[in-house]
Amino acid sequence: MIVLAGEDQNDCEILASLIRAHRPDLSAAAKLVRINDPVRLRKKSGPDLAAAVKTLVGKARAKALQQRAELLGFVIHEDLDGYADARYDRIRKTLTAELAGQCQGLRTALALAAWESEGWLLLFPEAFPRVRPRWKVPDRLLDKDTGRVKDAKEELKRGLGLPVFRESDGPKVAREALEHRLIPSPRGTNRSYADFVGDLAGWT
Repeated sequence: MIVLAGEDQNDCEILASLIRAHRPDLSAAAKLVRINDPVRLRKKSGPDLAAAVKTLVGKARAKALQQRAELLGFVIHEDLDGYADARYDRIRKTLTAELAGQCQGLRTALALAAWESEGWLLLFPEAFPRVRPRWKVPDRLLDKDTGRVKDAKEELKRGLGLPVFRESDGPKVAREALEHRLIPSPRGTNRSYADFVGDLAGWT
C-alpha cells in the first residue's frame, strides 16, 4: 500500500497518476490510499511540526494495519503558494528532514508544489484538450518554468477557454497525461516537481 496525504482529494488523485507514471513497478501491485487529514505543514516548525508529522505518519501506518497491507510508501502533498525560490528550499529542507527522522525504514516523498499542483499540470499541456476538446493552454504558459507561474489555477481558469477549468478537473488532466504517456516527457520545467520525482526515484 502507498498512502497519500494532501490538501484535498483532487490533489491526491493527481499524485496517484504521477506515482503510477514514475513508479509503475510499485503502484501496479499496491493500492494507493488517501488519508483524509488536510496537510498544513509548511508554516510549522519545531515541536508543532514534529507533532503534525507524527500524526500523519501514525495515520498512514494505521491505514496499512487496518487493511492488513505492507506500507510501501508515504507521500505528502502541500501547495507552496509561492515560487520555487530560497523560501521553497528552506521549507522543503525542514519538512524532508522531519519526515526522514520520523519515517526511518519507510519510503517517503514530498510534493511541495510551486505555486500549486496546477503548476505541475501545465507540464502536460496536451492532456487538457483530451479532457475538454475546446481547451488549449495559452502559448504564454507553454514550455516555461511553471514554478514561476503565479497562481496557475487562475491562469488556467482565464486562459483555457470554456467550460471554465475547475479544481475537480485536475485529476482528469493527470489521468489523461498518464494514459497517453505524457508524464515522462514534460514540456517546460518546475523544480518542485523535479524534486518530487527525485524522491520517488530514490525509492528502492
